[in-house]
Amino acid sequence: MIGLTGGIACGKSIAGKILESLGFDVCDSDVIAHDLMAEGTGVHRRVVEHFGERILSGTGEIDRAVLGQIVFNHPEQLEKLNGLVHPAVRDTLAAWISEKRETQQNAAVQIPLLFESGMDSLDWDAVFCISATEDEVLRRLKARGLSAAEAMQRIQAQMPLKEKEKRSDCIIPNDGTLKDFTEAIEQAVQKTAVRKG
Repeated sequence: MIGLTGGIACGKSIAGKILESLGFDVCDSDVIAHDLMAEGTGVHRRVVEHFGERILSGTGEIDRAVLGQIVFNHPEQLEKLNGLVHPAVRDTLAAWISEKRETQQNAAVQIPLLFESGMDSLDWDAVFCISATEDEVLRRLKARGLSAAEAMQRIQAQMPLKEKEKRSDCIIPNDGTLKDFTEAIEQAVQKTAVRKG
């Protein structure tokens, strides 16, 4: 069971796809969080109660762009949002991990805020940190349409990458080619005591 973390725009999603190609079942905590915030859920209700109806789209769903503007401009609001969402994500992930352990399936979970959310205490064989230089991260974020200021704001809203690297079992750089990145992940998997499926 691999916990997959790293900084924003470092390549966690690509790493997840590579692990899938190696036979891993991969779960994305952001998808779980999105599902848990769907209209009609308890998390949706609590988030709307705190942030107000201004975060709702015309269809009643949470407008993630509007919510993102609020939380990335106000760190205390990001902390509040995480407090509303992370416990439910943690419970869902703990059940998923337990199920994968029972079936002895190789699995990984992409969790951008693994350490920040306290999910490093879940049942991992190893935590992989996907890393990239700040220049590369800024380039990728600008390619996603963020301004330099917005990109820096997103980077600074997370735990410093160096701290994530220090707390991880394996650091996998993603500054080179896809081939290099794939080989680095394959080597990390081989060094990790997870059952090959």
